[in-house]
Amino acid sequence: MTITTINKRIHSLCPYCLKVVEASVFEEGGAVKIEKKCKEHGVLSDIYWSDSKLYRKFSRYSNSGNGLDNPTTRVDSGCPFDCGICPNHTTGTLLGNIDLTNRCNMTCPVCFANAGVSGHLCEPTLDQVRRMMETLRGEQPVPCPAIQFSGGEPTMREDLPQIIAMAHDMGFAQVQIATNGIKLGGSLEFCKSLQQVGLHTVYLQFDGVTPEPYKILRGCNILPVKHQAVENCRRAGLMSVVLVPTLERGVNDGQIGDIVRFAAENLDVIKGVNVQPISFVGRIDQDERTHRRITIPDVLSLLEEQTDNEITREDFYPIPIVAPISHLIERKTGSPQVVFTVHPHCGAATYVYYCDGKLVPITRFIDVEGLFEFISDVAAKFDGTNSEMFRIFSKVNKELPRFIDKERAPYDLNITRMITGVLKNGTRGSLREFHNKVLFLGTMHFQDLYNIDLERVQRCGIHYVTPDGRIIPFCTYNTIHRQEIEKYDSQALDPHM
Repeated sequence: MTITTINKRIHSLCPYCLKVVEASVFEEGGAVKIEKKCKEHGVLSDIYWSDSKLYRKFSRYSNSGNGLDNPTTRVDSGCPFDCGICPNHTTGTLLGNIDLTNRCNMTCPVCFANAGVSGHLCEPTLDQVRRMMETLRGEQPVPCPAIQFSGGEPTMREDLPQIIAMAHDMGFAQVQIATNGIKLGGSLEFCKSLQQVGLHTVYLQFDGVTPEPYKILRGCNILPVKHQAVENCRRAGLMSVVLVPTLERGVNDGQIGDIVRFAAENLDVIKGVNVQPISFVGRIDQDERTHRRITIPDVLSLLEEQTDNEITREDFYPIPIVAPISHLIERKTGSPQVVFTVHPHCGAATYVYYCDGKLVPITRFIDVEGLFEFISDVAAKFDGTNSEMFRIFSKVNKELPRFIDKERAPYDLNITRMITGVLKNGTRGSLREFHNKVLFLGTMHFQDLYNIDLERVQRCGIHYVTPDGRIIPFCTYNTIHRQEIEKYDSQALDPHM
């Protein structure tokens, strides 16, 4: 097999003047680098991906989307300045973010939102929040299915339960909050109030299993608060907590394995770990950035080392690998579905079964690549008629066992039934039993101005909705648009709030 040298041209931004510049993504020394040249600020380079072999593997699963039928801004200045979303964006909103406030009960040194110290209060009213959610649910052809309330610290708002109930009533299939856990750890009753109004998932900031990372990244040791937050969620019936470590080289990169084991040991309430390598927002010394940069392959390599190869980089796949499931369901139902057409190098994920202290990735007993190739082939041939549907699903039932190693598969996971249920009924509900027995492991590397690739921006599926009705990709919101947006409807910040 011929291995093609990685060498492609993309568009990026100068981190200093924000002008769009041409850039090269190329292979060097087993890694993939990005290099761009600004006429005013010279040549700038960074690591794009630290493993060229893995880069090639993930590239195979690129899947293009069609964007929105009703974009809210036009193409004028070009990407990334027309965010709103413009017609050039190719992925609908998979997860919509609403910043409920820029107030916070912490002042973390690594906060990309600069929460609590900007000098002004940015907090949309309840009516504005309602309109923002209506904007997400009004997306065509597929309304945004999932929403996350963030900030700042969303639990600072007294009306958070009312907002969650509103989201639930509007039909969001997944409602979650991104939180530092202080209020959850301090009040069982508060946790119960969120569970009662329909909160599905708690995205809990969780940087390590010892005090040291918190002292550096958060300014104080709040590990006991994290433990209490997990326990209060358990007691309140909030049985879907995802641990979200901000990973920084030299700070907590030695604890990712222990974080995963902590999650697995609390699988009754913790359903996932989603690692976010630190992104460098603003100016930073070039040598320091190079030393501290962690890319997705680095995360996977750390997991290999710290789990004694129980989990390896080969167990992970890019998010768009699951797109064939959506295509098959679209053909079966005749209705547009949520399709995960994000850029293949934005994230990586797998599932791990935990038993008797052992971490067993599902790739040990499921031929993941073969299975999704089979589903993709089935979807391409399915014409949507009832007779064809009967034939297709008869074939699925017959062929599925060859992708599953029954001798290695856990006895309490009926993989064939689960996969058949997803293909027939969609993912909602069909994966509930699966999620109760396996741990999701993911990593998402948000871009900064040094490594930004505008092709990735145009495929982004995690978006912020703003009070003025715009829908903005995560990476451009936090690198370019946040300050401008926060001037909207802001006021002097009361230091006692």
